[in-house]
Amino acid sequence: MSFKGAGMGRIAALLVVVLGVSGCARIDDDPRPRIIASFTVLADIASRVAGDHARVESLTKYGAEIHGYEPTPGDLRKFVHADLLLVNGLGLEAWFERFLADIEAPRAALSDGVRTIPITGTHHPNPHAWMSPQESMTYTDNAARALSGIDPAHAADYRANAAKYRAELRRIGDDLDRRLGRISATRALVSCEGAFSYLTRDASLHERFLWPVNTEKQATPQHMTSVIDFVNDHRIPAVYCESTTNDAQMRQVARATGARLGDTLYVDSLSLPDGPVPTHAALLRHDADAIVNGLAERSHE
Repeated sequence: MSFKGAGMGRIAALLVVVLGVSGCARIDDDPRPRIIASFTVLADIASRVAGDHARVESLTKYGAEIHGYEPTPGDLRKFVHADLLLVNGLGLEAWFERFLADIEAPRAALSDGVRTIPITGTHHPNPHAWMSPQESMTYTDNAARALSGIDPAHAADYRANAAKYRAELRRIGDDLDRRLGRISATRALVSCEGAFSYLTRDASLHERFLWPVNTEKQATPQHMTSVIDFVNDHRIPAVYCESTTNDAQMRQVARATGARLGDTLYVDSLSLPDGPVPTHAALLRHDADAIVNGLAERSHE
C-alpha cells in the first residue's frame, strides 16, 4: 500500500503544478458542494446520503484496484476544486496521504468508529469494513455528519437519507443471516484476498484466504496447502476470487479439492452502471448471493 519513491516524487511534483495552474476558482457554475471520494464504493455511499444537494465523484475509476493506486494529473485536479474529501481510512489511502497537506478542503474518514479487525499477522487494521452491511451503517452516518458540516442548511435531509440507507443495509444483512441459517454444511468463505473479515465476523462465517491484502497476490506453498486442507476437511463446495485479483492460485485450490470456483466477488470497486454491481448495495447483495449459492450446493446433497 505504498508508493515507490520515484513515483511519489513524480506525483508530488504534478500536484505543485496543478495547484499553481488551477488556483481556487470553480470549474463550473454548479453551486452545490463538490465531494470527492477516494474510490467508487465510498462515492456511492455518499451519493445516497447527499441526494440532490451535492455532487459526488470518485477519484478512482470503475473497476480500479484501490490498493497502491497512483493518482493521475486529472485525478489531482479534482482534489483542487473539492469542498470535501471522503476517504476510507484504516491505512487504505496511504498512496495519497503524503501530498494532501496542501489541499484546503476538509476531510472525513468514513470508517471512523467501526469495530476494527487486524490484518492477519499484523497490528494494522483491515481496511475493508464497507464489506459488512452492519459496519456500512457507520460509513453512512459518517457521510451524513461530514456533509452536514459543510452544508448545514440541508443537514436534516442528509440525516433522513442516511436513515433510509441504513434501513436498506439492515435488510441486506438480515437477509444474508436468514439464508445462511438454512445451510447445514460448514459455513465458510474461502477467498483469494482477506477482504471479507468484517462480513464473515458479522455473518458468523469461517474465513480462509490465500493472502491478507491485494498487495501480496501470491500465497506461499505452505499457505496454499493449509487452504487446500481446510477445504477438504470441511468439504467446502465453492471457493472464490475477487474481480481485481488473479484467480490462478484459487483455480489450483479448486482442482486439488474438487470445489467449484464460485461467482466473482466484488470488493474494491463498483462496476459501470450496466454491470453487475453498479452500487454499494448491489455489491453487497451480489456477494451475498454468490456466497449463499455456493455454500448451499453441499447442503442439498
